[in-house]
Amino acid sequence: MAAASRGGAGGEVRVGLFVTCLVDLFRPSVGFAAVKLLQDAGCIVDVPTQTCCGQPAYNSGDRATTATIAVQVIEAFASYRYVVAPSGSCAGMIKRHYPELFADDPNMLRKAEELAGRTHELVSFLTDVMGVKRVDAAFDGPVTYHDGCSGLRELGVRDQPRRLLGTVRGLDLVESRNTDVCCGFGGTFAVKYGELSNSIVERKAATVVESGAGTLVAGDLGCLMNIAGKLSRMGSTMEVRHVAEILADMTEAAPIGAPHHLKD
Repeated sequence: MAAASRGGAGGEVRVGLFVTCLVDLFRPSVGFAAVKLLQDAGCIVDVPTQTCCGQPAYNSGDRATTATIAVQVIEAFASYRYVVAPSGSCAGMIKRHYPELFADDPNMLRKAEELAGRTHELVSFLTDVMGVKRVDAAFDGPVTYHDGCSGLRELGVRDQPRRLLGTVRGLDLVESRNTDVCCGFGGTFAVKYGELSNSIVERKAATVVESGAGTLVAGDLGCLMNIAGKLSRMGSTMEVRHVAEILADMTEAAPIGAPHHLKD
């Protein structure tokens, strides 16, 4: 297993991995890459029985269902020193919005705030908490990075993935225009406002292609699936991958949106 250069938290720390629905159902390789990165950083990783973070219900205005789901998550991850998710949107949901759900319930508010304080997006956890400064990975060619809205605006995840990508052998990081502009996914937004969402992702896809990079990476699978779908419909050959797969040197799986077979 490739080792990551680290300093900071030190020793072995117990981490509960919040896998996320999209990773579990559509891209398990991201979950395995997250486990590898966390273990390389010195963490003991558990994956407790879990369900959705509640974001679809929350975005649809169903606060009661969201609160019910949040209680399950709070209980499932109660014993872990840290909770880590390979998704800025799911981590942001737990960290920023769970406490809002229980503003009128002092006991649950305390538990939600306590969980929020232990919850981190994957790459920011590696760099900011575990002190990982570099990874032992290689990737051939230019890559451009998309800043997902939740990770960037709710959690301040921007420089962390770029720093680690900069240590990947053979990888040339190319910045595209408007990298911090929304891709149009927004969970249920893409369903409720399909035409508007399509217009947004069309512009996003055009800017990433314009960068000249052969691969697009990001930290949110929802964004990646949305952009990959538009790139495919445009006839683009640009590949799409989750940042964890590249940092963990686990790129055997086909790119997102491509046929599911192993590379030769």
